[in-house]
Amino acid sequence: MENEIKEYTTTNFVGVIEVAGVEIPCAVLYPTSDNPKRVIVQRELVHLLTGTRKGGFERYLKPKNLKPYLPKKFKNKPLSESVLTFRYKGRLAQAFEGADIIDLCQMYLRARLDGKLLDTQISIARKAEAIISAFAKTGITAVIDEATNYQEVRDRKALQKMLDKYLLADYAKWAKRFPDEFYEQMFRLKGWQWPGMKVNRPSIVGKYTNDLVYERLAPGILEELRRRNPPDEKGQRKSKLHQWLTPNIGHPALQRHLAMLIGFERASANWGAFYRLVQRALPKQNEQIPLAIEE
Repeated sequence: MENEIKEYTTTNFVGVIEVAGVEIPCAVLYPTSDNPKRVIVQRELVHLLTGTRKGGFERYLKPKNLKPYLPKKFKNKPLSESVLTFRYKGRLAQAFEGADIIDLCQMYLRARLDGKLLDTQISIARKAEAIISAFAKTGITAVIDEATNYQEVRDRKALQKMLDKYLLADYAKWAKRFPDEFYEQMFRLKGWQWPGMKVNRPSIVGKYTNDLVYERLAPGILEELRRRNPPDEKGQRKSKLHQWLTPNIGHPALQRHLAMLIGFERASANWGAFYRLVQRALPKQNEQIPLAIEE
C-alpha cells in the first residue's frame, strides 16, 4: 500500500536526460539537505537496458552468473531496500541513485570481460556500455543536476558552506587584525601625508580596504559580511567586518592575504603599479586578469 512506502519529495527538481536516443526521467530528491539524491526512474532504466518497461530491475540481478559482480549495496537484500520512491507526474515511482546505475552497468561489463555473460545478457551489456559512455565526460551527477536545474542550488549551497567556514554566526570581541603598515604604505603609494593610526582616515580608505581585502579574500565574503552586519539608521555598522571572521579559517586567511598585500606595497613605487600587481596575483572572482606587460 502507498502509505507503507517511504516516500521522498522532489520539490521542482525534475527533468529528462537523453541516453542513446532514449529520454529518461530524472530528479533530485532532498534538494535542501547536505546529501541530495540524484536519481533516475527505475522503470525507464529497465526500458533503456532491455527494450521493455515490464517488471522491475530485480529479476536482472538474480542470475547466478552475476552474483560475483553484484554491487555491494544490492547484495543479500531485496531491491526495494536500495531504491528511492517519489511522486512523478502524480504517481509513485521507484528510482536508482545515479552512482548506483553506474555500478549496475559496470556489473555487466565486468562479467562480459570475464566471459561470464549468458547469451541473453550480451545485449544488456552493450546498452550498459552506452550508458557509461554517455556519462563519461561530465559524470552522471552533473548531467542530472543540469537536466533538473539543480546546479544553481548546488552552487549556492557550496558557496554558503564555504562562507560558513570563514564567517561566524555573530561577531566576536574586537582585536587588532590590520597591521599599521598596510595603511601607512597605502598612504605612501597614494602620495598622501601619513597622520598615524589615531587620526580618522578618509572614507575612501574603507572602499580601498573592501576592494583589496574583503572582495578578494574569498568569493562572496564581502556580500555575506554586509548581510550579517547591516548598517543602522545612521549608516553605522555595529562591528568591524573582520570581527565576523572565524578564528580557525577566516583570521588565518586574512593574515596571509594582508601579508601578501603589504609585500606588494613595499615592492611598488606608486599606487598604479601596486594595483596592477594585486589584479594579477589576487583577482576578484569572474574578473579578467590583466596582461603582465612591462611597466
